[in-house]
Amino acid sequence: MSVTIRDTMTDSALFGNQFSGDSWSAWRALLAGFYGLELDEAEQEHWQSLTGRTEPTQPHDELWLAVGRRGGKSQCAALLAVYEAAFRDHTDKLSPGEVATVAVLAADRKQARTVFRYVSGLLRSNPMTEQLIIREDKEAIELANRTAIEITTASFRATRGYTFAMVIADEIAFWRSEDSANPDSEIIAAVRPGLATLGGPLVALSSPYARRGELWEHYRKHYAQESSILVAQASSRYMNPGLPERVVSEAYERDPESAKAEYGGEFRTDVESFVTREVLEACTRPNPLEAPRDSDHTYHAFIDPAGGGADEFCVSIGHVEGNRLAVDLVRGRKGQPASITAEFADLLKEYGIRKAQSDRYGGDWPRDEFHRHGITVEPAGRAKSELYGDFLAVLNSERVELPPDTVMFNQFLNLERRTSRGGRDSIDHGPGGHDDRANAVAGLGAAVRQTRPKAGAW
Repeated sequence: MSVTIRDTMTDSALFGNQFSGDSWSAWRALLAGFYGLELDEAEQEHWQSLTGRTEPTQPHDELWLAVGRRGGKSQCAALLAVYEAAFRDHTDKLSPGEVATVAVLAADRKQARTVFRYVSGLLRSNPMTEQLIIREDKEAIELANRTAIEITTASFRATRGYTFAMVIADEIAFWRSEDSANPDSEIIAAVRPGLATLGGPLVALSSPYARRGELWEHYRKHYAQESSILVAQASSRYMNPGLPERVVSEAYERDPESAKAEYGGEFRTDVESFVTREVLEACTRPNPLEAPRDSDHTYHAFIDPAGGGADEFCVSIGHVEGNRLAVDLVRGRKGQPASITAEFADLLKEYGIRKAQSDRYGGDWPRDEFHRHGITVEPAGRAKSELYGDFLAVLNSERVELPPDTVMFNQFLNLERRTSRGGRDSIDHGPGGHDDRANAVAGLGAAVRQTRPKAGAW
């Protein structure tokens, strides 16, 4: 007799000690229904509340779950990984030497390590599953039944070539990449062929965010609809009644819109895209990536300094032709700020620039450091959000020519406009994102307007 997902959560000989209590009842109902198991009366109530559907009659191919923070998503991602790897037999569909992989894709390395600890802990908490382990390192656990569990950060390149028994997309609403404006779509498209051989399920669990991306699109199309793609939605305390109500109520008092998403499991209505792909494409030249200096033009520059770490130290250079700003180049560097300053100072001199504006980052440090190299730097008169607001009109009217810089393009595309409770808009990158190159280009527009107030639109 095969082991069901309900068995793994209730049998004390398996993982019943962790998942059999009342606090996991909603999860047990959801996962039992996902695998097409018959539900009892209490489970049916949970099922209808979570999915808006009638009782399930067969297993589903995909599960998309929007649930608030601290709702138990990472623990259940680990449980599903262990269940598919240890209790489901895939050997009859595997070719000689082939391994069935359960992949857990996380938004970043920190999240990946969190899920991995749960996976390793579950396997080693039970003598039956512990003896299956033949190899374990920081990112993978290989089992004796020709199955492996691998934990990795979300990347469409890293997911090709596998035979998947299951793919778990953890916190998919927060996947960000400067290589792509739509990393969630590209990764999901990349893993689906790998699931086809074994007929493995796809599971995407996340706190919801803005009304865009794969989680939102699946929710919009499939929630409360009868299909093989199951979508569920729940608040944090519905899935985890042990979460203190005080934590949630205080979050709502601080920021109701944010709390609705983070703890209420609702998609945000106060966050929207800053600019469309079509607008950016209309403003982007096909080549070159960096235009050389032309002695007929006067050049301007904007600098977005950084003190190291994940942010880039960026510079943009451009000139005006008629009523149009041509952005000749945008560069980003990571490393020692002093050496980058020296490089960028030489670059500015190549374009005949001795005076530039900069972001307000770092106080007097950027001004003093560039001054050592013969470049005068003045701080911008407007905040970053205001620079973006001004630059949007320039983009929409196609009064700017952008370089074909993929990182800059995706940073602009991933910018978000947020509306506060007071009705005031702010523009910035989303959680886990960066906007250094985009900020440098928007700042260049403001710098040109300031230095050429009577030059047409600039």
